[in-house]
Amino acid sequence: MSSRFSELADGELVVLARAGRDRAFVEIMRRHRNAVYRLVRGHVGDPDEALDLTQECFATAYRALAQFEVDRSLRGWLARIAINKCRDWSRRRMVRRFFAFAAPLSESIAETIEDPAPGPHRDVAGREEARRLWAAIATLSPTMKEPLLLSAMEGLSHAEVAAVLSISEKAVESRLYRARKKLAALLDDG
Repeated sequence: MSSRFSELADGELVVLARAGRDRAFVEIMRRHRNAVYRLVRGHVGDPDEALDLTQECFATAYRALAQFEVDRSLRGWLARIAINKCRDWSRRRMVRRFFAFAAPLSESIAETIEDPAPGPHRDVAGREEARRLWAAIATLSPTMKEPLLLSAMEGLSHAEVAAVLSISEKAVESRLYRARKKLAALLDDG
């Protein structure tokens, strides 16, 4: 096996990471971090939350390496972990909303919450359009959002999306159609 981690296949990196070679897992994160981040960002809508959840995804993946089957798709396995983390985040968020209505934030706390918008180095019009798109995607139900993100953003085939979400390819097609239709309506209304 090559000692250059960037030249190794995902399965080989997993085997090395299981054997305690931390640099192998660093290479896994380097290869897949952007895809996992985009998936999570599309799900939660907030870039800061997405970064935190992406880190949680890789921490979970590291702890669960022994369960990964090396002949399977690492990308799909990481996507499944990311979706599960996003679902957990959504459930926690619902609980937080409930308590927010019970005890609203004081003005001093609300003033310290930072604006999640991208920095000033980006084009203002493009930034606003991207913000609208991410916000619209975040409002979709998980059954529409997950196939859309995996297919359109991550480029997974319908078969791969079906495998990650444990649904049929026909269900993927149907959910993608509904998601695109709903997304177009949301963006037209904005």
